[in-house]
This record gives sequence, C-alpha cells and structure tokens, in this order.
Amino acid sequence: MLNLFFLFYFFIFIVSILLLFIGLYFLSLDLVLLIDWEIVSFNSSSLVMTLLIDWMSLLFISGVMLISSLVIFYSSSYMFFDINKVRFLFLVFLFVMSMCLMVLSPNLVSILLGWDGLGLVSYLLVIYFYNFKSYNAGMLTILVNRIGDVFILLGISVMFDMGGWYFLYYNYYSYGGFNFLFLFIILASFTKSAQIPFSAWLPAAMAAPTPVSALVHSSTLVTAGVYLLIRFYYLISQFNSSFFLLLSVLTMLMSGLGANFEFDLKKIIALSTLSQLGMMMGILFMGYPIISFFHLLVHAFFKALLFLCAGLYIHCLINSQDIRYMGGLCVGLPYVSSCFILSNFALCGLPFLSGFYSKDMILEVFTMGYYNMFIYFIFYFSIGLTVSYSVRLTYYLMFGFINLFIMNSFVEDKYMLLSMFILNLMGIFSGSFLSWLLFSVPQVMILPLSCKLMVLLFIVLGLFLGYEISIFSLLPKFHNFMYFYFISMWFMPYFKTIYFYSSGFVVSNYYLKVLDWGWGEYLLSFVLSVYFIYLGKFYLFLSNNSLKLFYCLFLIFTLLLIFI
Repeated sequence: MLNLFFLFYFFIFIVSILLLFIGLYFLSLDLVLLIDWEIVSFNSSSLVMTLLIDWMSLLFISGVMLISSLVIFYSSSYMFFDINKVRFLFLVFLFVMSMCLMVLSPNLVSILLGWDGLGLVSYLLVIYFYNFKSYNAGMLTILVNRIGDVFILLGISVMFDMGGWYFLYYNYYSYGGFNFLFLFIILASFTKSAQIPFSAWLPAAMAAPTPVSALVHSSTLVTAGVYLLIRFYYLISQFNSSFFLLLSVLTMLMSGLGANFEFDLKKIIALSTLSQLGMMMGILFMGYPIISFFHLLVHAFFKALLFLCAGLYIHCLINSQDIRYMGGLCVGLPYVSSCFILSNFALCGLPFLSGFYSKDMILEVFTMGYYNMFIYFIFYFSIGLTVSYSVRLTYYLMFGFINLFIMNSFVEDKYMLLSMFILNLMGIFSGSFLSWLLFSVPQVMILPLSCKLMVLLFIVLGLFLGYEISIFSLLPKFHNFMYFYFISMWFMPYFKTIYFYSSGFVVSNYYLKVLDWGWGEYLLSFVLSVYFIYLGKFYLFLSNNSLKLFYCLFLIFTLLLIFI
C-alpha cells in the first residue's frame, strides 16, 4: 500500500517540477498558449475542450502539485492505520485533477466542471470519518459551495447571449448584461473563498483528515475563488467594487478576532487562512491582481507547513485538538516545533521570510491608495490580530507545562519530517524567489517614517495582545459573551443552519395545522377522495351487472316504443 502512495507522490512531484520550469520559460518570454480540442462535431454543433496555458496557470498548478505530492507523502505515514487509505488517496488525486481543470480552463462551462468537482470531492473528504459532526460539517460545506455553482451557472446563462463562453474575449469591454456577470462571478468566488456572509463552512470543514486540511486550505479549494477573480480582473476593474473591498476587510477582522478566542488547533489555522484570503481579496479589489496572486502562492507553502505540523501534534496527542491540553511540545517534538514556529513567523510577516515579501508589499501599496480611515484602521488592526493569535498559539503549544495530557507518545516520523523539510525551504525562500520573478522592475514607494513604522507598531501591539490573551482572563460574564460571539464568527453558522430550519419548522407546522388538519382538508381534499371512491364502486357495480343492466335497458326501450 505504501508503494501506491510513493508512486503517486513521485509522479505528482516530477510533474510539478516540470511545470515550474515550463512556467518560468513562459514567464520569461510572456507566452500564452491556447489549445483547442474539438471532441465531437455534429452538423453545426461541436463539443470543444479548451486549455489556456500561460505563466500564471503553470506556476499555480506547479505550486498545487508540489504541495499535493508532499501531502500524499505525509499521508503515507499519517493514514497508515486507516482502513480506507486507498480511497483517501484517490479522492486527494481527484481533488488535484479538479483543481487543474479549473485553473487551465478559459471556458466558463469547463470551469464549472472543475469547480463542481472541487465541491463534491471536498464534501466526500469532509465526511471521511463517519460521525454526526462530520456529516453536519460536510452538509454545510456542500450547500454553501452549491450556491457558488448556481452563480457560475447564472454566469454561463449571461454569456450564452454573447455567442461563446470564453471569458477572455469579453473581459475588456462593458456590455448590457455584464453588470450581472460581474455580480455572479464575485458571489461565486465569495462562496468558494468563504468571505462574509459565506464564511461559516471554512472552520466546519476542519472535520476532514488533517492532510486534506493542509491541501484544501492552503492551495486548492479556498484559493479557487481568488484565482477566478484574478482571471476576471479586467471585467471587475470596470465596475465599482468598494463594497466588496469592505466585506473582504471585515472578513479579515472577523476571522482574526475569532482565532484569538478559539481553542481548537485546526480551527485557529483555518481562521488564519480566512484572514489571509480576505487580504488577497482586498488587494485584488484595490486593483493589484498580480500582488494578490503573489500572496496566494507564497501563503500556500507556509500554510500547508502549518497544517502538517498541527497534524503531527494531533497525532502525538492521541487525536486531541484542544490547545489547552497541549504544552511543552518543543521538548518532545523539537524539529516539528521549529517548523511550526518558522511557518508562524512567515505568517506574521517576519522580515526576510516568505510572508514578509508579499505582506509588506500589500501594506505599502495599500498605504499609497486612496481609502478611508475606517478600512485603513481595520486592515492594520487585522495585521496586529494575525500576530496576536500566532503568539497565543505558540504560547499554548510550546511554553509552560504539559497541561492535562500525560498519556502522549512523541514520534517524529521520517516521512512526515521530509515533507515538512521541503515546505520549510519553500517557506523561507519562495517569497524572495517569486518576488524577483513576478516583479522584475522594483517599485519604489516613498512613504513617511510613521507609515513605514506602522506595520512594526501593530506587530508589537499584536505580540503584546497575544501574550495578554494567553495568560489573563476577562470578567466572566463579559468573557463568556465575547468568547461565544467571536468564536461563532459573529453568529454566522447559526444564521445558516438553526435560523433556517427552526423558522422553516414553525412555518411548515403552521401550514400543516391550517391546510392538512383544517376545514380545507374536509371540504376539498377529503370530499373529492370520498367522491372518487364512491364513483369507483359505482363503476365496479356496473361492470359486474352488465348483462342485467342491458336486459333492463332493453325492456325500458321496448316499452317506450310500444307507448309511442
């Protein structure tokens, strides 16, 4: 069975390296290749499969495949004792293939195939462990993703009027129905990338196995929405998208506050992903798609590393995910802890790690932009919250005593460590490497000293806040309310689940009483059914006594003739 995992790992890893070099070649010459394959043609109708190959799609698929190969290599040890590990392997492979189809498609119909494949396979992976929590989380995931599929279908119907579904041809001019297309594409991306008000499914999807979380929440499913918006950027730039910018910034704030009050290790990292997605969306709506793509690629590597480290922690602590049970892990798991702290530093934007290059550029460009004080403050405050929850998480995991668990087995598996080592290198070097490639001409931004030091100020404030939240507790009643409010993502999961089916139950109960148990049932439905029953009995009587009836009718007819 291990040989199958290694075979998939080797194949995907080699393909990712090849695609990286081809992508660099395309980037250096600024090449775009459009492959059009006519599968079948009948009369004037033809079924066509199209692939758009350029530097952006090649680099993105290379990153996705590199992370996927390392996750499969990691899973060979992580899922070793699982009964259905072959099913898990094929599901992950299907997931990667769906992502590749979506990335390479310039056609909205084939994008829908990859888009829907991502949603379906993610549902199957979320319900991988058979329990009620997984089923509920999977249902929430698939239903929210179905909303995105519906918006893509509506976008297809809008483009049906244009004469083709190649969005590249229609990106550069505005037309009557294009404001609808703009709205549908943004709403579809918001569902897949879990922006407000569709954020509830992302922490719920943590019910999946941890290697899946590393793959889904770093480079594939959640980044599909951002990638789609980057492709449609020239269409989006023709409209005013300041409202969507506000929603993205509020998503950053909501997820940052939630992560500071959460105690589930995987959910903290998921909320951290949500915060970074809000940042990618925000800088995209400001008008910088390449910087958004840069942060998307860089973030994928250190977030995958963060999840893989978390998976090994959970593995060693007998599948416990509560950070209050953890402590002193740097003693038992030194290498994994060093990887975890390094990826946390990259997430915080520590200078000269990969996250610094993209985050610093985003903040400088944002400071140069013309935006109001409200968005400016929330953006910087969310950066401080990133540092805050990272420090809080590190404090709970690394320092102090082994809190409540004494039955744990610390094992640093060689397969897991090798996959972490490669991601470690990417977490250190990918930022500078990609910044040299994507931005060959450096942009000089002249800012006042106060604006340049603003980032460091909020990082220090976030560091202090994270330490304070770790060791102090607020007033009990206030703390309980704040904890419940922030940890439930501003009550969004309740609005999406309990609110709908509780009110739906009341309405359906009312209709049952009025229609099914009321006078209408007796006056209409019941009377008609009784009438048809009697009518059926009458016809049965007629068919059973047909000879007698014919004889009686004959006598009556004869008597009438005699009397006439």
